Amino acid sequence: MITLTTPHQIQSWRKRLPARGSIGFVPTMGALHDGHLSLIKRAKKENALTVVSLFVNPIQFGPKEDFARYPRPRRKDTALLKKTGVDVLFAPNTKAMYPNDVLTSVIVKDLTDTLCGAPSSRGPAHFSGVATVVAKLFNLVRPTQAYFGLKDYQQVRIIEQMNEDLNMGITIIRCPTVRDSDGLARSSRNTLLSPQERKVAPLLYAALQRGRKLLRSPRKMSLREFRHQIKSTLLTIPNVKIDYIELVDPKTLHKCESPRAPALLAAAIRLGTTRLIDNILVTR
Repeated sequence: MITLTTPHQIQSWRKRLPARGSIGFVPTMGALHDGHLSLIKRAKKENALTVVSLFVNPIQFGPKEDFARYPRPRRKDTALLKKTGVDVLFAPNTKAMYPNDVLTSVIVKDLTDTLCGAPSSRGPAHFSGVATVVAKLFNLVRPTQAYFGLKDYQQVRIIEQMNEDLNMGITIIRCPTVRDSDGLARSSRNTLLSPQERKVAPLLYAALQRGRKLLRSPRKMSLREFRHQIKSTLLTIPNVKIDYIELVDPKTLHKCESPRAPALLAAAIRLGTTRLIDNILVTR
């Protein structure tokens, strides 16, 4: 495995590659888990070369968010990537990625002002930070295919739209959410949960499963009643703070006017100081 730490290094590596042969890319913020590994394994299977980035992107964190607390087990991550047979690890620091003030940002309109991008949640600036760093990484790596997990469904839709609008020509591969045996979606932030918080965290997925069952039921109900049913499950979690519960169109992310399928049912909660998100795509 080659480890590169600056934009210049990875650009030089990329220029030396022959024109033929596909490159699979998995961008991560590190603290790797089975969800990341499933993306990497698929990228390796479908491409001649696989590149993984490790970079905790500061411009997607708000001033009161957990940038400083975000786990950074770099040695463990590096050893794991070597074991999986990744060809290139791109692991820059903040100074390498942003040597000066960031004067350019990527804004994907419409998809960024709902769910996690709502002003009452993380806000649209979060996704501007995500889109900007992913665009930067795409320009450096110039992959054939890029792999993203659907736990961050909104992020995937934003990256798909950016790729299409800017004619980047990259195939965006959606990959299923990887879960623990109790249903909790794998996330780097799970390591920040206390033992008691980890014990009750799967109720987030249980609430979404309840919503899926209601959407497929012949019983008709208002959107207000539908949200109340899901909220009642979430409120059984001790000391939970509900960020949002939303039912949206899977493509536009516009809020549904009534409970129906197909739809994306998404929720975000806070357990202590840790924020968790999850979603279920409900088909007819």
